Amino acid sequence: MSSDVAGPVFDFHARLTPGPGVVDRLLDTMSATGIERAAVAAGGVIDLGLLSTQIVDGGFSVVAVDNEAVLKACAASMGRLVPFYFANPRAGLGEYREQVDEFRGLELSPAVHGLPFDDARMIGFVEVAAGAGHPVYVVCLGRAGARTADLVRLAERFPDTTFVFGHCGFIGIDIAGIDLIVDRPNIVAETSGCLGVVVRHALTRLGPDRVLFGTEYPLQHPGTEFAKYAALGLAPECWRKVAWHNACRVLKEETC
Repeated sequence: MSSDVAGPVFDFHARLTPGPGVVDRLLDTMSATGIERAAVAAGGVIDLGLLSTQIVDGGFSVVAVDNEAVLKACAASMGRLVPFYFANPRAGLGEYREQVDEFRGLELSPAVHGLPFDDARMIGFVEVAAGAGHPVYVVCLGRAGARTADLVRLAERFPDTTFVFGHCGFIGIDIAGIDLIVDRPNIVAETSGCLGVVVRHALTRLGPDRVLFGTEYPLQHPGTEFAKYAALGLAPECWRKVAWHNACRVLKEETC
């Protein structure tokens, strides 16, 4: 499988980091690798060393997130970039509520902001997302309140909202996480960064309608994810769902 012969590709997880030229580099990378569209959220919110420390040891950061820059980049991209709002629940949801119609999805990050899924501030964001029909992208952690089981309980509370299980779980080999979401049909799995065996397990246990291609650009080049999928040798119909049709459905763009 290669991106230039396998039909259109929708990257469901890319980021826009601060700095000059980042939008052009993203679009150029997409064009070079055959990615037609990408869902993007703010990136570079905190230093990666600090982020990894908070993932392991806990804690949180209170930082400004430039969601406005994401909106501007997406507006100028002729539809290629789809804006997700990166929430800071510790700063309140007024901005998201006011601009909700300009975004297409929401991202919640317990790793950055240190809040469990059942915190009232997190719930408030999900309520706004649910009202707008936005999917909610999350990355689970290995501690109480932000584990996969906690996400399942949140998804049960909002059965009409699609939750995206980022990176197929907390670690690159989170087979148990995939098994936990099987019976919660409004949770779909995004596969950037996880091992190929986990993608295979997700496709087997969840079915190809609940798996989304993502890259985690710019932390890794899209070619990494294309190589992972190529090694799996998927049937063309399965690949088309993972690479394009599922993203369109989650974003309620049935004909995109």
